[in-house]
Amino acid sequence: MALPAAVEERTTQLIPAKKLISLARIMVATDFSPYSDQALDCALSLSLRFQSKIYLTHVITSAGHGVMEAEVGAPSHEELRNLAKENTRKIEESGRLYGVPHEVVIEEGALWATLDNLIRKYDIDLLVLGTHGMTGVLKVLAGSSAEEIFRQARIPVLTVGPAVPRQTLPGAEFKNILCATDFGPAAEREVAFAFAFAQEYQAKLVLLHVAPETTSVSAREAVLKAEANTRKLTDLAPKGVDLACKPECRLASGEPAEEILRMAQDIKADLIVIGAKKRESLAGHIPHTKAYRIVCGARCPVLTIKS
Repeated sequence: MALPAAVEERTTQLIPAKKLISLARIMVATDFSPYSDQALDCALSLSLRFQSKIYLTHVITSAGHGVMEAEVGAPSHEELRNLAKENTRKIEESGRLYGVPHEVVIEEGALWATLDNLIRKYDIDLLVLGTHGMTGVLKVLAGSSAEEIFRQARIPVLTVGPAVPRQTLPGAEFKNILCATDFGPAAEREVAFAFAFAQEYQAKLVLLHVAPETTSVSAREAVLKAEANTRKLTDLAPKGVDLACKPECRLASGEPAEEILRMAQDIKADLIVIGAKKRESLAGHIPHTKAYRIVCGARCPVLTIKS
């Protein structure tokens, strides 16, 4: 039976959700710590799915060796470069990168400025990194390199935080994905990435909006507001895309970071997608920001997209 012309035209114009994003080039920023090791595993898992090239990147910074015994002294940049080469050689010889197109990049300079230049130079689609999750006074004093990066990066950043269980991630499946949005400027990009991952992994996708608690509205006003927010979530679904997954829309009220982490635990999320407000002044030094709390508290990788 022939399809009506209008339906046939619409059907032929549908594109796979996977095509909404490009992950041809993934950069892994490593300091060779266990946290970076987890991040590399996560990047390798993605590279297997999206046929990506991996750029294993280490930036030699003066801040990286500031705390040492006085009699030992700080190593020279030549020693640090040799150490970086030795560590990357061990990773390559371990076989973890076998069959994966990859390139080792070792540079010197300020961490974010150097990474930003490399992202532009290699036209990177996704940056993956690990963080040890400093909080409180330590974060104020030393800052969070991870947050400094994901709040300024022009590309999405996937962060593996300290609460992610130690496991072998290559070949791991993202079966439950949580995308939390406040309907900010990056909302459509956030949802597009969430849909693309859900489509590729045939995953359950939950779209979540957390509203502040309020007691000053009537029950009817609260219902109308909830209905409006549900429509907003539904309308964020990419248009003209072949979607195998049907997202589930959920609403919550309260403190956003707490509610997002609670929902992630409830649905056993393997991936959280959130927006991150751009912040250049004091980026990474302000304690208790929502995005950083989520990255540090999540038991799965967190994809942040700068708004």
